Amino acid sequence: MSGHSKWNNIAKRKGANDAKKAAIFTKIGRKMAVAIKEGGSNNPDNNAKLRDCIAEAKANNVPNDNIKRMLDKGNQSNVSYESNTYEGYGPSGIAVIVETLTDNRNRTAGDMRHYFDKFGGNMGQSGCVSFMFSKQGVIVIEKDDDIDEEKLMEDALEAGAIDFLTDDGVYDIRTEPNDFSAICEDLEKKGYTFLSAEVEYVPSSYTRLENEDDIKNMSKMLEMFEDNDDVQNVWHNWENADDAE
Repeated sequence: MSGHSKWNNIAKRKGANDAKKAAIFTKIGRKMAVAIKEGGSNNPDNNAKLRDCIAEAKANNVPNDNIKRMLDKGNQSNVSYESNTYEGYGPSGIAVIVETLTDNRNRTAGDMRHYFDKFGGNMGQSGCVSFMFSKQGVIVIEKDDDIDEEKLMEDALEAGAIDFLTDDGVYDIRTEPNDFSAICEDLEKKGYTFLSAEVEYVPSSYTRLENEDDIKNMSKMLEMFEDNDDVQNVWHNWENADDAE
């Protein structure tokens, strides 16, 4: 799940309780099952989407044994999941994109519309806000005395990264979506450990919320989305999201 500050959101996720971690593992497992079905293979060497899922799993501290079980289960699963993306607006026009995987499209669509409406937003048509975002691979590495920033930047750019950013406590490496897996693999081989690694919708601009009611409603809306088992990711352009935490 992503908001404005990668470091803050990652720190929250890393400190999640066991129930939250189990939910994250379940969602990644569902995504892997879909990648296996669509790619026709549970071998990541032959399945680019599956490689992306495994990179995300590792960044979320999913143990290797769990990943292996997810691969085996995904290969045997008879459950059919459908991928859907919902777009809309939160309070005061905050742009929101919600990615879902569900075995019941009608249930999920109803839930998504309810969350938008309940907290002062509205669900729109496909494309109503996605033009405000660009899809990028985002690899986040914690700043550490053992990491040479110039060497990391050199390694990342040589691997094919399109941008190298520094933020509060982290290095932020950007990639083209199709190059994401290969760059993750290259940096892993060089000994780098990721705080987060996934293909994201990155907003081109951000919107601040000043009204306390809007801030409270936007926080509740995001919480409802993220607690829904069918929701894989929530992307938004709320600039001061961290102020509500």
